[in-house]
Amino acid sequence: MLPFALNHMTAPRLGWEAFLDLASGLGCAGIEFRNDLPGLLFGGQDPALVKAAAKARGLRLLALAEVKMFNDWSDTKAAEAEALMKIAVAAGAEAVSLIPRNDGVATGPAESRAVTEAALREVLPMLKAHGLKAMVEPLGFGMCSLRSKTVLAGAIDAVGGEGTLWMVHDTFHHALAGMGPIFPELTGIVHVSGVEAPLYLDEMRDGDRVLVGPGDVLGNVAQIRALRAGGYTGPVSFEPFAASVHAFADAKGPLAASMEFIAAGLAA
Repeated sequence: MLPFALNHMTAPRLGWEAFLDLASGLGCAGIEFRNDLPGLLFGGQDPALVKAAAKARGLRLLALAEVKMFNDWSDTKAAEAEALMKIAVAAGAEAVSLIPRNDGVATGPAESRAVTEAALREVLPMLKAHGLKAMVEPLGFGMCSLRSKTVLAGAIDAVGGEGTLWMVHDTFHHALAGMGPIFPELTGIVHVSGVEAPLYLDEMRDGDRVLVGPGDVLGNVAQIRALRAGGYTGPVSFEPFAASVHAFADAKGPLAASMEFIAAGLAA
């Protein structure tokens, strides 16, 4: 069975324990928690309690998000990353998520490579010291400092980060960035969401991201198929941002239907 997972953005109104129950009830392999939702991370609970609860449900804590603007590296950013890594270890997370700056700075390929490589060179020994991986996510928006997976692959190679530094293949952002090489051997997790609105790619925003279904224009199934054909066997994690998804009184049914749609598409 395809190893599905849930990012907490799928159901941000749920507390951490109810979110674990949702993922467990859907037969998911794991979950991703994040520090940018309203309220305290884990509702202020001890991360060790979250670790035990996830383990009791047979769920992997795949990643803890996120270090924002990681490639705007500084002493302050290093302290932020260190703090998140300590929480990740206590919660039993396998990785932390690194999100690039998205403010119109360092958008050219050479600048993008320089700031990304510099940050990854600093963060790599920190990750190794904590026994963690990093999931580095290129964003497809034109103002992002890391749109290209090719640039990221080069930076990972330059710092000797293979095995510790991994790419996030986000189907939404990959489409916005113009598709291109997919690097399944460097992919640590896949994020899926669909867009059904009649928009040009450069008009799409996070709020347009719904569950993947028959109306999807991003080619989610085709992207996953290509990754799996290239050898990727890891988790496929749902990350819809649309308010319409977040408003579901019970997300289990719609998520199960989306999982079935993806699985059927891959089997066809």
